[in-house]
Parts: sequence; C-alpha cells; structure tokens
Amino acid sequence: MNRVQAVVFDMDGVLVESEDLWLRARTEFAASIGRVWTAEDQVATMGCNTAAWARIMVQRLELQAHPGMDEAGVAQEIITRMQALYAAHLPAREGAVQAVRLAATHYRVALASGSPRALGEHVLRATGLDDILTVTLYGDEVEHGKPAPDVYLRVLERLGVHPEDAVGVEDSGNGIRSLHAAGMGIIAAPSPGYALSAEMLALAGAHIHSLTEFSMALVESAGAHRPGQHG
Repeated sequence: MNRVQAVVFDMDGVLVESEDLWLRARTEFAASIGRVWTAEDQVATMGCNTAAWARIMVQRLELQAHPGMDEAGVAQEIITRMQALYAAHLPAREGAVQAVRLAATHYRVALASGSPRALGEHVLRATGLDDILTVTLYGDEVEHGKPAPDVYLRVLERLGVHPEDAVGVEDSGNGIRSLHAAGMGIIAAPSPGYALSAEMLALAGAHIHSLTEFSMALVESAGAHRPGQHG
C-alpha cells in the first residue's frame, strides 16, 4: 500500500500556462489607466487568491484614490480580461492533463487553486479534468489564500486525508510556502520563465522542469520528504 494517499494540484502555472496571460491582463489594464505593471509586480501575485492579488495591485499601482478602482473593482476588471483570454486560447501545460490522469490511477486527486471558481471551472471543463478531480477548492472560498495553508488543509479535510499522507504540486513560491505550512510533501514544478529561489526548492521533496516528468516514484519520493526536513 502506498504511503501517499492523495495528490493535490495547483492550477495556474501547473495545469495551465496561464502566468503569461495573467501578466498580459494586468499589464494591459495598468496601461489603460496610465500605470505600469512590471514582471516583479507579477511575481508578487503568483499563487495569491483574488483578494490578495487585488490588494497588491491597488497598492503597487497606487490606485487608492482612483475612482472605481478599489480592490473589488480591480479584481472584476482582471477576471473579465482573463475570461476573454481563456475563451480565445487556453494553453494547457505540456504533460499536465496526463499527470493528473496518471495520479488518479493510484491516488485521490484534487485541485487547490488561488484562482476564483469562475475561471477554474472553465479550465477544468476545457481540459477534461472536471470529472477526475475528487475535490476542487478555489482561493475565493477560503479566508486566507496562499501562502497560508488554508486551501490545502480544507481540501485534505474534504478528502479525509492527513497532510503527512498527501503531496502537492506547485509552481510558485507562495504555493510552496502554503504546502510547507500545511505539512504536505512538495513537488516543485516551476512554470517556464518563472524560476524558484533556492530557499523554495530546498523545501521540496522533488523538483521537475516539466509535467512530462511526473511519475509515481516522484510522488512517493516527495511524500517521504517532509517540508523543512533534510537528509
């Protein structure tokens, strides 16, 4: 019997190559109101839930006094832009769908995303994963988004699996911090073009560059390595 009982996947940057789309949506929005959104700004939002990244955007774009551009207004603007971008083209990450299907043959599989459900459900329908994932939970459904562990702990509660018996797949520093705080095994799968720091990689029990490298041996290796435990 496998020690690992469940594998929980992040969505943005793991299942879909969406980080560049989020960057485009935010950059174009900022330009439309005479502001500049940088790559550094983008990294700060990766893995965050809607409330957190909207707050970051308002702060970094200095929109506190801009009419109609409070956190709720900014969030709706970006989500609307993302829905349009997804409708035009949904770039599934290479090997991602196959990785989830493979994991489902051995473990319970779930999704813990920082995105709002409105975007997440579109992604799952388009990739055909909506009937495979046992539990799905989104950033707008928990009080504290990543890097807090809430979304992962809630998913595991619904699965009936203890953190020490579960592994998560994440691409961002905020996501890895969330898994670490939850006490889960970690597979680091950084999105192309977005490198992880040595500190984040040190927390992971496994590190892959492509989801085509995903395997049961990888899951078991990550499950045997507790976050922060070395040697």
